[in-house]
Amino acid sequence: MNILVINAGSSSIKYQLIDMNTEMPLSSGIVERIGLEMGLIKHKTFVNGSEEKTVEEFPIPDHGVGLKRVAELLTDKKVGVISEPSEIQAVGHRLVHGGETFTETVEITDEVKAKVKELFPLAPLHNPANLIGVEVAEKVFPNAKQVGVFDTAFHQSIPEKAFRYALPEKFYSELRIRKYGFHGTSHKFISEKAIEYLGNPDAKIVTIHLGNGASMAAVKGGVCVDTTMGMGPLSGLIMGTRSGDIDPAIIFYLAQQKGYSINEISDLLNKESGMKGLTGLTDMRDVEKLQGEGDPVAILALEMYAYRVKQYIGSYASAMNGVDAIVFTAGIGENKTSVREMVCEDMDYLGITWDEEKDKNRNGDVHEINVDGAKVKVLIIPTNEELEIAKQSLALMK
Repeated sequence: MNILVINAGSSSIKYQLIDMNTEMPLSSGIVERIGLEMGLIKHKTFVNGSEEKTVEEFPIPDHGVGLKRVAELLTDKKVGVISEPSEIQAVGHRLVHGGETFTETVEITDEVKAKVKELFPLAPLHNPANLIGVEVAEKVFPNAKQVGVFDTAFHQSIPEKAFRYALPEKFYSELRIRKYGFHGTSHKFISEKAIEYLGNPDAKIVTIHLGNGASMAAVKGGVCVDTTMGMGPLSGLIMGTRSGDIDPAIIFYLAQQKGYSINEISDLLNKESGMKGLTGLTDMRDVEKLQGEGDPVAILALEMYAYRVKQYIGSYASAMNGVDAIVFTAGIGENKTSVREMVCEDMDYLGITWDEEKDKNRNGDVHEINVDGAKVKVLIIPTNEELEIAKQSLALMK
């Protein structure tokens, strides 16, 4: 069975076609600069272990034009991997915010689309674009079942004592202001991989998703009990351009003393803070290079970055009454040795250690980097959100 996974943004469409018999991608790519004067498609085809790339540049006025061209590439005689669009049995869509309405994967119906629209205020930058992707896919792949997989769904098991904020009751009962969490598809995928590796279905795991956006989750027996992101994706860890946790008084101070508007404060905290605010850089490779050269700004920024992760590990170990494993994933989590080392430093009281040689000599889907005999496993597990979306879509069809 072939499942197409789509992640539609306001001006882009990321996609991956997966053969669920092998769970391997047949093709992947991205449509960029939708709505601008000149659009761009980067298309990859995977055949017999090799990768073929196709790049096209032409006007892409809307998502419909972009996805229609993707369908043509997938069925093209030279670079295609299927003969016709009907060979795609399902389209799995990444939908960012499901609120309290969607706690699991669903087949997308008119009723589901209407409810997703109702949730626009909770994710104004993402949900509208996600829904456009659904509506376009319905036209381009009319014979495929459309499936919605929500970023927030995995976190809906968080207990009320953890997801509520200490605000007047009406703000929850009327506006549903609460912690929702994000990156749920990634946290679900790697926590299940870790449970399988540990051979312990009751394992207490802290999953650490470190990319340009970053979040952590406490997963007990396969169930999420807490996560760092809240009503939106701003809270928790220090990120590429997001501040993570700050004292709310800072917002009032900026408004009162500097005359900042709500929009200006939002842009500051979401787009100009985090590692960019601390160092002027958003790429961790550049920050790490400066750290190696002894740059004090870069050293401090990485110390702050790791310190925040360590704080949450301790918090989640307390919430779960222990921890059996911590798992690093995503671009930074999987690839930055120095970050893993700094996070694990001085955590031996909790049973967390780091082995430099094991970290250097990685192999397999699950890589263990703790010292032999350590109480807590320290794992690197590459995330695969597209495969997780496809697996959940397939499960819904059975």
